[in-house]
Amino acid sequence: MTIKVGPEVPRRGNWFSRFLGLAALRIMGWKLEGEVPNLPKMVMIGAPHTSNTDGVIALLTLTALGLNAGTMIKDSAFKGVMGVILRWFGALSVDRNSPKGVVEQSIDAFKSREKFLLLIAPEGTRSAPSAWKRGFYHVAVAANVPVLPAACNYKTKRISLGPPFYPKDGFEADFPELLAFFRDHSAPCHPEGLSKPLCEAQGIPWTPKATQKD
Repeated sequence: MTIKVGPEVPRRGNWFSRFLGLAALRIMGWKLEGEVPNLPKMVMIGAPHTSNTDGVIALLTLTALGLNAGTMIKDSAFKGVMGVILRWFGALSVDRNSPKGVVEQSIDAFKSREKFLLLIAPEGTRSAPSAWKRGFYHVAVAANVPVLPAACNYKTKRISLGPPFYPKDGFEADFPELLAFFRDHSAPCHPEGLSKPLCEAQGIPWTPKATQKD
């Protein structure tokens, strides 16, 4: 399926890079479905996150769609050649000496740009977290932008983009609606690493990482 991306969406690359990204996904057996809202600013959240392969799939998806997405990464990672590579991929440095935390610096990034797509993995870790980090929600509220959910399904090999979600009633009230999309469209690479909220939503037993056998 070809997903059209409107002119207001932050873009990068060209037809050739998009072709390469899409070709790589197809060779690996993956397909894209859904749509990208024609909006200049969004917080894009991806789940589930249980494998390093998730990052590869995410990068190929962004390349195939020609999306210019930024990710907040600690400033110590931007040394030497790695810094050049990270910036090329859209990573933004988090100033650990700043009195502002990651959420506040993310909000500032939205305020200082006409177009910005922030990519966040709300589970935060591949090791069966007990909850999702709420930073993505707080950023979306403060920046007055919608959340764009992106689900990865290793059973069907589909990456699904959901409709934009506009925060309205607070995290506790809104989270079940967001979670429902991932419940219906996602399947992890490693089930033992799935977060507790997704396990409960999909009726899968959750095992804390500390009690899992090596």
